[in-house]
Amino acid sequence: MLTLPRRPVRIAAATTLAAAIAALIALVLWAILAAATGAEGDTSRIDIPHLLRMTSTQAGLTAILSLAVGTALAWSLNRLRFPGRDFVVGLFASAIVTPGMVVAFGLLSIWGRNGWINQASEALFGVSIGNPAFGLSGILFAHVVLDGAFAARILLARLDAIPAARLKTGQSLGLSAWQRFAIIDWPALRSTMPGLAAIIFLLAFTSFPIVLLLGGGPANQTLEVAIYAAVRQDFDLAGAVRLAATQIAVCSAIILAASALAPIPTSLSASAAPRWRDAGLASLLQGVVLVLCILGFALPLLSVLLDGLGTGIGNLVVRPTFWWAAASSLVIGAASAMLTLVLALLLALGRGATANGPLRTLLGMPAFAYLAVPAVVLSLGFFLLVRNLGVAPATAAPFVVILANSLLALPFAMATLGPPLEAIAHSRGKLIRSLGLSGWRQFASVEFPLLGRDIGVMLALAFCFSLGDLGVIALFGTQDFQTLPLMMFRSLGSYRSNDAAAIAAILLIGTIVAFVGLPRLFERIADAAR
Repeated sequence: MLTLPRRPVRIAAATTLAAAIAALIALVLWAILAAATGAEGDTSRIDIPHLLRMTSTQAGLTAILSLAVGTALAWSLNRLRFPGRDFVVGLFASAIVTPGMVVAFGLLSIWGRNGWINQASEALFGVSIGNPAFGLSGILFAHVVLDGAFAARILLARLDAIPAARLKTGQSLGLSAWQRFAIIDWPALRSTMPGLAAIIFLLAFTSFPIVLLLGGGPANQTLEVAIYAAVRQDFDLAGAVRLAATQIAVCSAIILAASALAPIPTSLSASAAPRWRDAGLASLLQGVVLVLCILGFALPLLSVLLDGLGTGIGNLVVRPTFWWAAASSLVIGAASAMLTLVLALLLALGRGATANGPLRTLLGMPAFAYLAVPAVVLSLGFFLLVRNLGVAPATAAPFVVILANSLLALPFAMATLGPPLEAIAHSRGKLIRSLGLSGWRQFASVEFPLLGRDIGVMLALAFCFSLGDLGVIALFGTQDFQTLPLMMFRSLGSYRSNDAAAIAAILLIGTIVAFVGLPRLFERIADAAR
């Protein structure tokens, strides 16, 4: 039941925006399908069945391993109390914005041919362990580092939400640690697992930078990397559009199946303190799991900082090309974040202003744009669309990258701003109606002050996604227009590992500063507006 005053302007603006996004996605899909239809006689040698098997295999394994690691880590964090617990929970929450390129480079620094482990093994035993960071093992390791931490933060929120009365009943019955997990914890986690598995599968299925850096050759190539190779290396547009059509079909099928599952909320707020701690073997196992997960997640990031903040950074910062790339990354990140905020607010405010079920579903559909049309596919569609319009790709590149990055961040922005706006409608709707506030006064006096931290979180997510993105810029980047991730990738391709390490460290520091600072900044701004 709608408790807010009727806001026809909000509904009209949101409906128009949803229709515009749908039309844009339709144009992108049309450009891809038209190119595929026009190239029917072309003899592309791309082995789509092999690529589909490889992509599905690594995505499926990633989902299984990430859920296992995430469940174990959430279980440990839910039970243990120790100094710095909030920091550790925040560290794992940052996995959602940590650039995949940075994690991949960190794994190379530790497990690569010249990494820490190999150097220690050769110094102590005179034996090399090879290069486990490349190939399927490296891809899975990098994905599980990020997606396992992401899953743990979601599942920890589910464990924190278990009612205190249920826990007290379990304590009074003297349940052991394993009985408690089976009787109390697992039912709380079970409903979240299928939807979370679908999200992780899609994230791994559409992964680009990690597979590009750690794939180690065609045998481990995925659809996204094959699309990039077809366009940039072989200029096989016919093969690229067939790959893109295949990926869109698979992603759409998964989204349709996942839409019937329980929704997965974003969980970036503070975790509740443990209320029922285990003892004995269970507590020891939880400690071991926590230490291993911290090492697995933090060591690659630490190696990036140690390798990147050495002598290489001094040689990097004196080059004008670095400052141009840094400025491009900051401008594109800021513009993408602000555009994402405008799009998400218009859609979320319009959705909250109506009680019409079909209309609310329609206004929520743009959030699925990224999941159905991933970064490289979206970039390919824009590339073909711009070419069909007779516009030089280099001229359109900045605008396309900003728009594409905004669309990619929109699902997370809607998931961040939608729930608190719904909560405001339920808790303060009658008060707003009784005061007779206009739509603008309602937003400025009620909604914005209560949304301060959520807006900061949303801006941080969108900015960090754009700052670390390689998928969109990979097809539009030129020598005169590049971002820090593209510059880092080119440095690796030219064997300038010191430059790549310095750029990775800068990207990581920028991500941390934005992820921590923006929510606090906007929380203070909103507090001042109250």
